[in-house]
Amino acid sequence: MRDYYTITELTREFDISTRTIRFYEDEGLIAPIRRGRTRLFRHSDRQLLKMILRGKRLGFSIAEIREIMGMYRTPPGEAGQLRTIIRRVSERRAELEQKRRDIEDLLSELDQAEEACLTRMAELGISPTS
Repeated sequence: MRDYYTITELTREFDISTRTIRFYEDEGLIAPIRRGRTRLFRHSDRQLLKMILRGKRLGFSIAEIREIMGMYRTPPGEAGQLRTIIRRVSERRAELEQKRRDIEDLLSELDQAEEACLTRMAELGISPTS
């Protein structure tokens, strides 16, 4: 295991911009060591960055990610953190399932509108391709 990572190494590894890493730093989610103007990231910073990016992929806000990460450091600790993650994942899943139902409903309505138009065009003797 390495002692330190540069910002360039992390941007390449995670395929993100330096601006993204600086944003997470400004938000207090990661705290690299500074040597002059150089940021050096510990293994723990790399792991935090990995968790932040996973949280973003799951649709969590920065505030939610901060809350979950904060729980790990203070009571209720890891158990509370895990319960919160499970609750947030469940909420996010419910939101996405509702969006899927909404999209399926809209697609069905579009199919019906298209079918009605094609039927009427056939009645009028109009070709749908011209």
